[in-house]
Amino acid sequence: MDCLTAHLGRVPYADALVLMRTLGAARQRGEVPDLLLTCEHEPVITLGRGARPEHLLLAQEGLAARGIGLYEVERGGDVTYHGPGQLMLYPILDLTRHGRDLHAFLRGLERVLIETVVAFGVLAAARPGLTGVWVGEAKLASIGIHVSRWVTWHGAALNVSTDLDAFSSIVPCGLAGIRMISLKALTGWAPPLAAVAEACHAPFARQMACHISPADPETLWDRAAAIPQGATG
Repeated sequence: MDCLTAHLGRVPYADALVLMRTLGAARQRGEVPDLLLTCEHEPVITLGRGARPEHLLLAQEGLAARGIGLYEVERGGDVTYHGPGQLMLYPILDLTRHGRDLHAFLRGLERVLIETVVAFGVLAAARPGLTGVWVGEAKLASIGIHVSRWVTWHGAALNVSTDLDAFSSIVPCGLAGIRMISLKALTGWAPPLAAVAEACHAPFARQMACHISPADPETLWDRAAAIPQGATG
């Protein structure tokens, strides 16, 4: 199975959300192949379907004063932060071609991230009963996805050189007392996000049993712009 991948660079979250939903709808209709999009965002907090109000520690006005956007979205999970230095992985996959096994897909995403960070000298692991990737008791990557008609969008956030103080405005993933960590905090250096994105390709191909092919980001944006917006579900 083929999977197109593109690194989009820094993208406003609102634009990425429209892109995911548009391409998700197109994937449901069979108009595009499986996709893996990678990018980073300006500071933003997203509230998943399981978000609780008390896990947002600043009101929207306070967030705006700090230059942090706020979005309620359809992904699973609680509250999380995205910002510069954090690599986003947005797989838009038809799980009917991957066994229609959501649990296996989530575990596969965790393994993709675990295998990726090994290339940068970090040994990470999954934790039973929790979604994401951890180094000891600290969380390195968060995962939150949406599935409609067996097509996925949203995805994973890997802290590469993220400003970890930014997580102080939330209870990350709704887990009280959680400590967030980054590759830079662990190793003392920050690889370029494009290099980390490229390092994801081989693990993603293995875990998702697909063949990765590069796509031109501008062509992908143009293609999405020509598709009626809005995914169902």
